Amino acid sequence: MKAIVAHAAKDLRIETHDMPTPGPGEVLIRLERGGICGSDLHYYNHGGFGTVRLREPMILGHEVSGRIETCADDVSSLTQGDLVAVSPSRPCYACSYCLEGRHNHCVDMQFYGSAMPFPHIQGAFQEYIVADARQCARAEGLSAGAAAMAEPLSVVLHAAKRAGDLMGKRVLITGCGPIGQLCVMVARAAGAAQVAATDVAPFTLLKAQAVGADVTHNVAEESAALERYTSGKGHFDVLFECSGVATALSAAIPALRPGAVIMQLGLGGDMTLPVQMMTAKEIELRGSFRFHAEFFTAVQMMKAGRLDVTPLITQTLPLADAVAAFDLASDRGQAIKVQIQF
Repeated sequence: MKAIVAHAAKDLRIETHDMPTPGPGEVLIRLERGGICGSDLHYYNHGGFGTVRLREPMILGHEVSGRIETCADDVSSLTQGDLVAVSPSRPCYACSYCLEGRHNHCVDMQFYGSAMPFPHIQGAFQEYIVADARQCARAEGLSAGAAAMAEPLSVVLHAAKRAGDLMGKRVLITGCGPIGQLCVMVARAAGAAQVAATDVAPFTLLKAQAVGADVTHNVAEESAALERYTSGKGHFDVLFECSGVATALSAAIPALRPGAVIMQLGLGGDMTLPVQMMTAKEIELRGSFRFHAEFFTAVQMMKAGRLDVTPLITQTLPLADAVAAFDLASDRGQAIKVQIQF
């Protein structure tokens, strides 16, 4: 079978690997779609992010869907031919964090396509993968592309849960990549009174407006765009910071009201922050890392028609064009979510 393997920055190869075999409690899945995530792009373009670096070849990918090929004898919840969204979250279910219900902090997490541990955890961009049946959410009624969007949607649902009640709140989103776009959609669905978004690319800002942003600002053209929200000690109640860029976060803080919550989703390395202003305004900085149970919630929301994520899928390319797909996904002037067809 074919697999997409990152060896170093700008060194992406399509390789032939052995077919996997499912064991007890597992299923073999024929992949149909795989979405290219921001972390995949960091590995491809830079060889990693922050202190996380590629130290050996690694199969990329963790936003995937496919059809059940075979099931182990002890699996009764799934059948051959089922379309499933596959959660990349594979906790041990035995450590103290798992027992507390905080599976995303599992000390032995086997999250697809992660160079955080060494040896690295191989990803899911391969024609066939073996998964635990517990990872699979039946996605009947969805397209394979929509099913593969369950993973980024789960990231945002986890962040929204940590942010608290958004009903009637004024929400600012910095960074309009796929996660920022989904933040717009989730904030709107959660009853936010106003949703504003910033980015540096006209294409992504137009898409943010199309999926529910009330107002957008191009901070490349108007660096002081958020100053209009600073009177009266600020305007926004919640910030979803999705860019991972220190200047985006620092520029947003004067526009936040006292007691506002910052949800940091973007990963771009360490930052220097205006801590004195944050302290004086009693602003809460909260991290948000991955997800677990939210994955099945995301699939159910899409199946029920509560969120339509398909407008964010801007291009789908075949496996043979994987390098072109990664280059395209890196271009925010024309792409939001690029998926690979396996």
